[in-house]
Amino acid sequence: MRDFVQRVVEKLNVGGDKDRVSVVQYGRDQEVNFYLNTYTTKGDILDIVRGLRHRGGRPLNTGAALQYVRDNVFTASSGSRSQEGVPQMLILLSGGRSNDNVDIPVSALKESGVLIFAIGNRNSSKEVQRIASDPSYSQSVSEFSDLPSVQDKFFSSLITVHVGATPISPTVIVDLSIARKDVVFLLDGSDGTRNGFPEMRDFVQRVVEKLTVGENRDRVSVVQYSREPEAHFYLNTYTRKEEVVDTVRGLKHKGGRPLNTGAALQYVRDYVFTASSGSRRLESVPQILILLNGGRSFDNVDKPASALKELGVLVFGIGTRSSDSRELQKISYDPSYALSVSEFTDLPNIQPQLLSAMNTAIIQDTTMTPTLIPTIVGKKNMVLICSSSSFTLG
Repeated sequence: MRDFVQRVVEKLNVGGDKDRVSVVQYGRDQEVNFYLNTYTTKGDILDIVRGLRHRGGRPLNTGAALQYVRDNVFTASSGSRSQEGVPQMLILLSGGRSNDNVDIPVSALKESGVLIFAIGNRNSSKEVQRIASDPSYSQSVSEFSDLPSVQDKFFSSLITVHVGATPISPTVIVDLSIARKDVVFLLDGSDGTRNGFPEMRDFVQRVVEKLTVGENRDRVSVVQYSREPEAHFYLNTYTRKEEVVDTVRGLKHKGGRPLNTGAALQYVRDYVFTASSGSRRLESVPQILILLNGGRSFDNVDKPASALKELGVLVFGIGTRSSDSRELQKISYDPSYALSVSEFTDLPNIQPQLLSAMNTAIIQDTTMTPTLIPTIVGKKNMVLICSSSSFTLG
């Protein structure tokens, strides 16, 4: 079991802002060998794993151990980044049937969005199937000495993440290595946002810095509007993050009145989310619009907002106390995607919330089929929980 954990860790890209790892051992009670934020280098983790000692004890309380990792390990204080949309993975190695009930803690983990892989031996194979997020995520071996025989299949499962959708949406398998998105920022450049425009510009820069910009990865466009909209650059203008960030830093406030948000929304639909401007909507790449708004629109927003949703564009509306909150909710793809701050100076406070929502976004595609598209690349929170009762001494 210990060697198997070591081989899994060796396949990861461990780092504070990349993959994080925790190991928990349990029998009657559970013991954390280290948390997700204890170590930030692969070398440190491997050294600790190599030195793990069998804990022993009986009976085997798998239910209590699962509840423990949910309440004490998959938490922000222990290094979990679930609020940032980072995939949460639990790998259970179990050598016997649990003495307590596992159903309630398993349901709690799944409701929390934790993806559970479970590996058992001939004494625990049926139970680990119930515990795993999907039966295909459970593996069985006769003895733990046979773990190398399922290693390749196990690693294959890890490179695609199984994400539980909302009750109205299907569950899909997404290959994280090809995740990409088209992101358009629509900025209120009217007279009313002159003082707050530097904060809006800084916010765009910080979000862009979190993206993986590239011709075949994330693409970015910025549009500013007041009476009329103006595209600063399109989705296919730049292919490097540095170029996008340099241009964003140099943005000047447009000015003007009145504020025609409806016309601006129609503009980005007709002239920005198009193949000629770099949109990859027809390739099923997620289309995301982030609106930063500081006032009530002078024109009607209903039809252009509906047209964007019909096109499959995921719209986030961010406003201040000067904005019309109901209007922002109508514009946003879902009312929960309408975010609010008192002033633009407070934008950093909602940045994690925006990034988290972007990372797992329900997007209606052109065939009106709901699709769950996770867009997180290259980082995971992974907890390995190993039974260490008297039955697993071998």
